[in-house]
Amino acid sequence: MTNEQGRVRAEVEAPIGWIVIDNPARHNAMSLEMWAGLADVVAGLEADPTVRVVVLRGAGTQAFVSGADISQFDSVRNSSAANEEYDRVAGIAMQRLGTCAKPTVAALQGWCLGGGVALALSCDLRIGDAALRFGIPAGRLGIGYQWQGVRKLVNVVGAANARRIFLTAGRLGADEALRMGFVQQVVPPDDLVPTARSTAEQIARNAPLTLRAVRIALQEFERHDAEPDVTRMETAVRSAIDSDDFKEGRQAFLEKRDPQFQGR
Repeated sequence: MTNEQGRVRAEVEAPIGWIVIDNPARHNAMSLEMWAGLADVVAGLEADPTVRVVVLRGAGTQAFVSGADISQFDSVRNSSAANEEYDRVAGIAMQRLGTCAKPTVAALQGWCLGGGVALALSCDLRIGDAALRFGIPAGRLGIGYQWQGVRKLVNVVGAANARRIFLTAGRLGADEALRMGFVQQVVPPDDLVPTARSTAEQIARNAPLTLRAVRIALQEFERHDAEPDVTRMETAVRSAIDSDDFKEGRQAFLEKRDPQFQGR
């Protein structure tokens, strides 16, 4: 998806599908149009049978996503009604990413602020470089932050750390990100993309239906609005047990070779 405010683009490097947030002139800030485009890009990679893992990264080396494009605020977030529409569009994109049928990895370089944090939290895994600086500056902008985003941050870093992030509106470094659990790994900047690639390749070698069942369970356990959907979880487990991949996994183990999973 392209426009003068930047673009969100896909690059397929099977078995990896890359989503590139491409607006380096604004440190990869997200315009309203980019949020809308993100949902379409995720859908496209989901439908691509050659893609088993999706990796998000920012264009360039300075930022993953520096937040929302503040230059648009006077036109697209200048009232509660306009803000609700903005949140609706962005929410669809993050929901689509968060429920993607394929595992997701966020490669976080440099600045990761506001909406960038929300995007990263929508992924299964997050790898940061040593230059990572993250935070949520909503308190410095006077904007209301949706409760769904607050809950998502609490789920990952805990309530005490979430309070610090929101109330100070400050920027924290890679060491703090690792300590809080915001990222699972920190690497030198030059190693970020290669590490994200090798992690995605490792994930892609595993049985897709097994990973799907585990991810469904994790999604259900993270919900607070209702009891976990046990039927959904058990159905996913049965699909894995009844699959050709389970037979292939057993046979490969007996033959002392790497399994070749097909996702069926």
